Amino acid sequence: MTRLAQRRSDPADLLIRGARLYDPTEGLDVTADLLVRGGEVAQIADAIAPGGGVRVVEARGRTVLPGLVDPHVHLRVPGQEYKEDCATGSAAAAQGGYTTILSMPNTDPTIDTGASLEAALERAATDSVVQVGFLAAVSVGRAGESLVEMRDLADRGAAGFTDDGSPIPSARLMRRALQYAHPLGLPIALHEEEPTLTKGGHMHEGAVSAALGIGGWPGVAETLMVARDLRLAELEQAHIHLQHLSVRGSVEEVARARERGVRVSCEATPHHLVLTDEVVRSLDSNFKMNPPLATDDDRRALIEGLRSGAIDCIATDHAPHAIHEKEVPFEEAAFGVTGLETALPVLLEELVEPGHLPLETVVRAMTAGPATAFGLERPALRVGAPANLAVWDLEFPWVCGERPWRTRSTNTCFGGMRMRGLCLLTIAGGMVAHEDWAERPLGAA
Repeated sequence: MTRLAQRRSDPADLLIRGARLYDPTEGLDVTADLLVRGGEVAQIADAIAPGGGVRVVEARGRTVLPGLVDPHVHLRVPGQEYKEDCATGSAAAAQGGYTTILSMPNTDPTIDTGASLEAALERAATDSVVQVGFLAAVSVGRAGESLVEMRDLADRGAAGFTDDGSPIPSARLMRRALQYAHPLGLPIALHEEEPTLTKGGHMHEGAVSAALGIGGWPGVAETLMVARDLRLAELEQAHIHLQHLSVRGSVEEVARARERGVRVSCEATPHHLVLTDEVVRSLDSNFKMNPPLATDDDRRALIEGLRSGAIDCIATDHAPHAIHEKEVPFEEAAFGVTGLETALPVLLEELVEPGHLPLETVVRAMTAGPATAFGLERPALRVGAPANLAVWDLEFPWVCGERPWRTRSTNTCFGGMRMRGLCLLTIAGGMVAHEDWAERPLGAA
């Protein structure tokens, strides 16, 4: 069973009064009071009497959402703490309304043994203000040559397996991994990239790369591997999770596989949902990520995939880097961008407000979708459930970069963009993880 680690503090005793309670998976959309007692949702009703020792928060119409779940985060623990660590990464997650995050194993050293997994969980238990789980590598050292001890890692609480940052080139090794992971009940999460096609590429291959003279990365490099692994998952009747889809061809392969009954979950990132390769004309290395930003047609396909259910998760792929790794020429810069603090606000502004996607779809894809994909308890606004929730002012306008960051790194691709929505309070694992009353204090009109 997946282990989620979190720094312990006093459980919350708190009454949120007069909020819009919105949980589409529970079929809940009401204005009411919500009482948290001992870190659990104790009551949902009109005019709840708080009782002794309960702090009262006057929400006045602001919105309570289930805690967000991010299945794809890089906490850089162990070995790369100069970029991020459990304390800074989890604080960023809490500021973004996340109550559960899953961290990737492409660290130094790789999380590919029981001892390294235990050490990472211990760090999170000491430093993290939200619930943190860890995926272990599929192959030793993420070298794509031999499998890790999957049974031992599963017994110690791995959330799944991934060589994220690297594909699994060998179809034979991929099939063996599925055969081992399937009886463990854990998914294999896949970074889909055919490396002989992407070698020398720094951005999406197309008109923009040609105009800039930058090595291109064809979208088919992703789609080929997606198609291969869907067929292998179908053969082994195993569950795969496709990470950060970026092009139309991949969405179409997933849709066809779902019709055949293949066990697949998949994610799209906020940056692939709202940006295209046109922004790379600036040569700003904060627009360099893996997979690269693609065309507007690809972006629209991702949005339609969320609308149709072909894509069931939104994940940030929060990938912090130090300034010296990004402030270099575009071709030399590291791949990756941050995202925990901006995910829901940028989607509210760019997709929900213009009517491209309903709020229901976005919230489901950031809560129930990833929780289901990785077998986690779904955050729910339901009596008896652990308090994993956040209070939002969904209309609050702000500009990315003008508010303090909690993440250690600042390599955002949304700098200067208008955002919508401010997380005012996050309760994770029954404990208060984040509060921000500076500009819109709860109780104020």
